[in-house]
Amino acid sequence: MSCPKPSSYPNSGDFHLHDLIIIGGGPGGLTAGIYAQRAALDTVLLEKGVPGGQMNNTDMVENWPGTESIGGAELATAMADHVSSYGLEIQQQEVRQIEPCLGYHLVHLADGRSLAAYALIIAAGGSPRKLEVPGEDENYGKGVSYCAVCDGFFFRNKTVVVVGGGDTALEESLYLAKIAGQVHLVHRREAFRGSMILQKRVQKEDNIRLHLNAVVTAIMADGQGVTGVALEDTQNGDRSELACDGVFVFIGFVPDNKLVPAGTKMNADGYVITDDKCETNLPGIFVVGDLREKYVKQIITAAADGCIAAQAAARHVENRKGENK
Repeated sequence: MSCPKPSSYPNSGDFHLHDLIIIGGGPGGLTAGIYAQRAALDTVLLEKGVPGGQMNNTDMVENWPGTESIGGAELATAMADHVSSYGLEIQQQEVRQIEPCLGYHLVHLADGRSLAAYALIIAAGGSPRKLEVPGEDENYGKGVSYCAVCDGFFFRNKTVVVVGGGDTALEESLYLAKIAGQVHLVHRREAFRGSMILQKRVQKEDNIRLHLNAVVTAIMADGQGVTGVALEDTQNGDRSELACDGVFVFIGFVPDNKLVPAGTKMNADGYVITDDKCETNLPGIFVVGDLREKYVKQIITAAADGCIAAQAAARHVENRKGENK
């Protein structure tokens, strides 16, 4: 689909040029919506699901400043209500394609419509890579977790299984070792992929037990929560069961980058590279939240990205409009 000619910039006929389109309604996108409205930008937020993103699947959030403990769905609702109080237009629509144009950008929707804006903020996020074993999805939030910082507190003095062999798995095992009574670290290979300094720290922890050359083939539960995991030896095929109260999976993260336009700079893992304004190498296209290359992926850092990107987008829109006068 070709871009309308630049002469179509004035809002007339069927071509309406928004100031900003936000794609994704997680904490990054919702925060961007708040700041966009405060900047008086003509903004549309597109979200194919329920506003709040992965927060809706999180049992409890205990690291949101100013709130000691709040349900993930409750926090998502509070953010969405906050955005709605500013009158932000939210459309429950799936985006099929983003098409960069000269001076503005097109967003093609699943219903066949196309929207245009001077600036875009992509807050598509991503998701933890799953084990894809029986019992995993059914027990998410009931003992299965992908974030030790978020959920480790609930397993104080209990037994947990950590799955993974990279830096994240080692770091989270060390974190959980301070909370849980026993940590079982399961890795499919003989050697870890994580840094040597982390490996040495893990090996020194008295309450971390290593299970190398092993994979989790199933997660067991009793209807109330996780009760154990089934293991298989990758070398001889021997099978065993390990009793535990929780399972933490750290085998990677999958960024949802299918909407990122061709030519956008990404790292080897598929995360989008931006500057300190969350802007990509394509002018007027910003990326926030878990899709963006950064050190820490948390609700609070996604929200911070949304704030930064919205204010940078406002400046971009102002400059573009100035050029078209």
